Amino acid sequence: MRPIALLAALLWLAAPAPASAPEALERPPAVAGGFYPADPAVLKAQVDGFFSRAKVPPIEGKVLAILTPHAGIEFSGLAAATAFKAVDPAQVDTVLLLGTAHYARVEGAALYPGAYATPLGRVEYDAELGQALLKASPLIHAMPEAHQREHSIEVNVNFVQRRLPKAKVVALVMNTEDLATEQAIGAAVAAAVKGRRVLLAASSDLSHYPAGEVDDRVDSTTLHALESLDTGLFWQTSRLWMSRGLPNLECTYCGEGAVAVVMAAARTLGATRAQVLARYNSGDALAEHNYGRVVGYAAVVFVKDAKAKPRTAYGLSAADKKDLLGEVRSSIRLGLQGKPAAPAELSARPAFNLPAAVFVTLQTPGPRGEKSLRGCIGSTTPQGTLLEAVRRFAQAAAFEDHRFAPLEAGELDRVRAEISILSPTRPVKSADDIRPNEHGVTVAKDGHFGIFLPQVWEMIPEKGAFLAELCSQKAGLPRDCASDPKSQLSVFTVESFEEPWPGK
Repeated sequence: MRPIALLAALLWLAAPAPASAPEALERPPAVAGGFYPADPAVLKAQVDGFFSRAKVPPIEGKVLAILTPHAGIEFSGLAAATAFKAVDPAQVDTVLLLGTAHYARVEGAALYPGAYATPLGRVEYDAELGQALLKASPLIHAMPEAHQREHSIEVNVNFVQRRLPKAKVVALVMNTEDLATEQAIGAAVAAAVKGRRVLLAASSDLSHYPAGEVDDRVDSTTLHALESLDTGLFWQTSRLWMSRGLPNLECTYCGEGAVAVVMAAARTLGATRAQVLARYNSGDALAEHNYGRVVGYAAVVFVKDAKAKPRTAYGLSAADKKDLLGEVRSSIRLGLQGKPAAPAELSARPAFNLPAAVFVTLQTPGPRGEKSLRGCIGSTTPQGTLLEAVRRFAQAAAFEDHRFAPLEAGELDRVRAEISILSPTRPVKSADDIRPNEHGVTVAKDGHFGIFLPQVWEMIPEKGAFLAELCSQKAGLPRDCASDPKSQLSVFTVESFEEPWPGK
């Protein structure tokens, strides 16, 4: 061999091996013997035992996605088995597992471009879906090191292996808390999986370390927000209750980013509802039932059901509405006694704990039984919980609306209350985008602001007159301000309900 050729051969032998093809990568078990048994026979028996105990209520429609926990399986295994048991193995080729990056800082979402292994064996990587995800968004990138010590994916791979033995896996981990990033990744995930037989699985435990009673109310509240399929409401709910300083509450979801991504993707793919199949906490799972410091777990399915009518954002029952209207009266009575609105506790009714933009309207019957405005005040953005907002704005409508004298005790029996819960406002390009009888409208210009609830269409049904009154009466602007390109128009919808009128 010539010297140059020999040198080239030696250099080739000494050079590092080329990077493995994605299909050749295999992420070995990292938490076997800790989060779950390392012995394959013991592990198989334990996971199968959870599946045999799991009770799945009837589910109408197709399961597109699930929420499954990822704690030590002696604690969270029953919830994980319940979530995966709700899935039809014949409908799934690949499971896209989205978990938390507990040990690495991740920008966006970190993909493992290879197979995952547990003591039960190896689950193959869906390289085609992995590439589609990488192409769908720059927020998704390959980062094997983020998976090296991570348990949030590995714990659930055991359940995939036993319930969906023929399925491949693609794993993403993330720890962003930015809602816009979560929504963007959700859109990318939906685009990448569309047309494929993919189950989306968000891996997350619920609240961490409060006492059992607090855990019960926080988890039921955040799950109620999740059931709305509104990522914004879900995100706001967690932040609201984390800001309240509840004892020992360290987080509401340790996989919040993954849950928000799956919510957004599932809704884009046609999910019409989320259904909670099981909820409990670590105190329930312990033989001694210690509820002093617990972690919450849940099994949830996101379902596409053409027959289902989507739930309103707050999902209020008739009893909820009746009691909220009663809160209006109770709060006004406190105001008549010179007392402020009562602070809102962490209610046993989950909907009452959600952040809400609320208007309270007070009306009295006119001479011919028509509705006559007596006061109306609220906010277009959440300023506390639904219960807090109702109590606060009940007093404001009664005593602080500058258009009317403060309500007197003798008027209370004649007053009828209406509560309007507002959706987030959405800017529109022009008045052409405003839909009468459906949209409430805001206008803003040069520091002036005005708002009409959708109920105002009943009194002013013609759009031109409606907008003219909004501009002049509410915003103090010229009557034609809606056609001024410098005016900012926004629309919203409401969920409203009122006390019965006399004679009805």
